[in-house]
Amino acid sequence: MNFTKKIILLLLVGISISVSAQNELKEGVISMKITMSSENEQVNSSLAMMGDLATTTFFKGQKSRTEMKNPMAGETTTIVDNDAKEMLVLMNNPMLGKKYMKNSMEVTEEQLKNITVTETGDSKTILDYECKGYNVVVIKDGVEAKMTMYTTDKISAPNQNTSVLGGKLKGFPMYMIMNINQGGMPMTTTMEVTEAKIESVEDSKFDMTIPEGYSEMQIPSGN
Repeated sequence: MNFTKKIILLLLVGISISVSAQNELKEGVISMKITMSSENEQVNSSLAMMGDLATTTFFKGQKSRTEMKNPMAGETTTIVDNDAKEMLVLMNNPMLGKKYMKNSMEVTEEQLKNITVTETGDSKTILDYECKGYNVVVIKDGVEAKMTMYTTDKISAPNQNTSVLGGKLKGFPMYMIMNINQGGMPMTTTMEVTEAKIESVEDSKFDMTIPEGYSEMQIPSGN
């Protein structure tokens, strides 16, 4: 149970992100499919129990709200406010109960030294959006995360995966592959936007008030 819990936490915390093509979107809803795998058999078994994940992101201006529901992982909501540089994660997990994390997205000069972004030189067309490829390497707390992202500048929506890069990467990631190894647990996560549509979004979606019954979550060490 502890091992499975650690897998779920890595996903929810690390991860903690369609439309008339070629029109710049500043308000609407984005659907994304997330698939996870691992070379480690034990890790793969835990991921198989969870299955593929689907997220729905509501966005408006410099704010976004991403919702994910899964029978094993429960419900996870991530609210990003790029203007305030804040991110709130709410988790209603079958094992952990109701937990929240509220973090600043400010990136210091020291943290910027541990973020590397380089162009891949290729591109992908996703939902008729031409997306430019980037390789991203982030080192945090001694853990290296390697990502390949394909982003479009036609969708203006805050995303937790790019907001923490200190402005080194522009655009919305329509397709992303992330490789991470923490505590001997290698994982590959693939995220792809499956739909993007223009839709009016209520401001209440981005309320960062912590709901009643939620307690602050303490992240366990990787040991």
